[in-house]
Amino acid sequence: MCTKLSFNQGQPQFIPLTTFRGYTEQEMEERAQQFYQEMARRKTVREFSSAPVPRAVIEQCLLTAGTAPSGANHQPWHFAVITDPDLKKRIRVEAEIEEREFYERRAPQEWKDALAPLGTDASKPFLEEAPYLIVIFGQKNTLMDDGTVVKNYYVPESVSIATGFLIAALHHAGLATLTHTPSPMGFLNELAARPDNEKPYILLVVGYPAQACLVPNIRKKPLSDIATFL
Repeated sequence: MCTKLSFNQGQPQFIPLTTFRGYTEQEMEERAQQFYQEMARRKTVREFSSAPVPRAVIEQCLLTAGTAPSGANHQPWHFAVITDPDLKKRIRVEAEIEEREFYERRAPQEWKDALAPLGTDASKPFLEEAPYLIVIFGQKNTLMDDGTVVKNYYVPESVSIATGFLIAALHHAGLATLTHTPSPMGFLNELAARPDNEKPYILLVVGYPAQACLVPNIRKKPLSDIATFL
């Protein structure tokens, strides 16, 4: 099973760029600073409220994710949005099986030590508590308008960019997220009813933080540590 992509093949076709907005240098600096300050408030949380979130909010955020750039514009992603309590419970059961195996047998002590300040363990109650689970799949191939199946390139990179857009959009809308990556994640294909040509990359937990939610006291690296100007 492949996802059909509707766009013109063959000779390139271009249209005028009408959506770009220019700003003065002062406006650019202000907008950049404001966006940084907003994103710097974002925290990964592991304690979620079960309060419902309007579906329209999730839909708009997914549309934002869909605007991300991708290899050859194939848009090789699919977002399986899960709200059914029984299905969330099944996902938790399967995820915790993999997590126990990870913590008890597969994870080297160095990795366990790195995770220790975050307070994580094999118990994942948030998979049932949060109102939304979004399983983000990458697609190996795409079905074109003419019926041919073509290979997708730069799938991990494209999916990663779209995921970043999605997390930013959800935060901007007033929601909290957790990027969960049980390994292996093959069970998500079956539970989310997705075909074999798709690979689950991230299980994104979405909702409001629980009251009195606690988060790790961590910091982000300064600009001098993450960027070099040449």
